[in-house]
Amino acid sequence: MAATRMMSVIGRKNAGKTTLLVALAAELARRRFRVMTIKHGTHPADTDQRGKDSWRHWHEGHAERVLMEGPGQRVLWEQTAAESDPVALTHRYLEGADIVLVEGFKRAALPKIEVYRLAAGAEPLFDPAVHAAGDWVAMVTDNPAYRAEFPVFRFSDTAWLVTLANLAWDRAKILPP
Repeated sequence: MAATRMMSVIGRKNAGKTTLLVALAAELARRRFRVMTIKHGTHPADTDQRGKDSWRHWHEGHAERVLMEGPGQRVLWEQTAAESDPVALTHRYLEGADIVLVEGFKRAALPKIEVYRLAAGAEPLFDPAVHAAGDWVAMVTDNPAYRAEFPVFRFSDTAWLVTLANLAWDRAKILPP
């Protein structure tokens, strides 16, 4: 089995992380890679509707795990004692992925693509006084003046997604099989 690669897409709230991750995942899947994703949330997810059977299993039955199986999809709710890191989550749940794109987990030891929009914050998360430029694979921004030691892509450019997908694949952290 081939090793799994991992890349994190980070940025401030409402910067466009999900939009970028979805586009990047679609481009890599188009290339026939097995793409899997992890989304880091800041609050517990409520993906089910009150009163539905799976909701009742989880909320009323206090089950440790609830697995919902349906046509073409499966959802697992699991009680956890502490938040895991994305590498541990990948090993546990995403076996067989060629690449795992992680949204968030900005403190994880993963290479990063940052989405930086001026409307989401005056400064990017990358701070050269704190972070190593080598940890950042690229920046995608609407700030025409932003420059860095790593590749910077503008939302207004064309065809940058193909180059970004190449960088993501080439610079991703490779997990041992």
